[in-house]
Amino acid sequence: MHRRMIVLLSIFVIASLMGGCGKSKTSITLAGSTAFQPFAEKLAEQYMSTHANVSITVQGGGSAVGVQTAISGAAQIGMADLVVLPEEAKQLTPTIVARDGIALVLNPANKVINLTMQQVREVFNGKIKNWKEVGGADSPITVVSREAGSGTRSSFEQIVTEISLTKDALIQDSNGTIRETVANDPNAIGYLSHGLLNDKIKAIKIDGQECTTELITTGSYKLVRPIYLLVKGTPLGEVQNFIDYILSADGQQTIKANGLIPAK
Repeated sequence: MHRRMIVLLSIFVIASLMGGCGKSKTSITLAGSTAFQPFAEKLAEQYMSTHANVSITVQGGGSAVGVQTAISGAAQIGMADLVVLPEEAKQLTPTIVARDGIALVLNPANKVINLTMQQVREVFNGKIKNWKEVGGADSPITVVSREAGSGTRSSFEQIVTEISLTKDALIQDSNGTIRETVANDPNAIGYLSHGLLNDKIKAIKIDGQECTTELITTGSYKLVRPIYLLVKGTPLGEVQNFIDYILSADGQQTIKANGLIPAK
């Protein structure tokens, strides 16, 4: 019996050692932009399907989190959707992997189809408070915005300019929650990634220009920001390989097919 136990233990040890001889997985964490998060998840899934030695985890948190986690090393790749990167991002290596329109969205029940940039500014500043002031129903406007640190919010405010967000605004922590809030409130107005539009909400024109792939590409639609991947130092190994994949024809086609604008 004692001898049998020794044999079984030996087999277990040998099997463990053999298992340890296999190639260990490379782990990559991405964190940051909630607008790019679902696209990064799709791209990671595709990459891992042909790279069994790589494990990729994608987390949100907003663009400010993307910058900080890349700096601290908590994430190998930070994601940021900002018109202008913050000063501290100068210590990171940026790569633009896509571009994205910021759509101004209403509930489909709202009859308003166009706002001027000045009207957008005054709505979010709280100067215009009722839809009747811009050709809509006699109903109070519910302003819905992202939290401080959001790349979508920073880009929206940088492009529209001169926005001091109304204190009455409802603050949401992701593009997805903005979409759900607007979908459930006929008087709401919000903004989100063009790539996350669906039939629960409607995108309106700004200065007569629609938020479409064509008008974003030509520059006619003005609310557009780049999507950055940020790496501390020089990207190496599988980190560089994954970024290269996103910039490849296959990766850029995935970006385009899912609603974003390719980097090139």
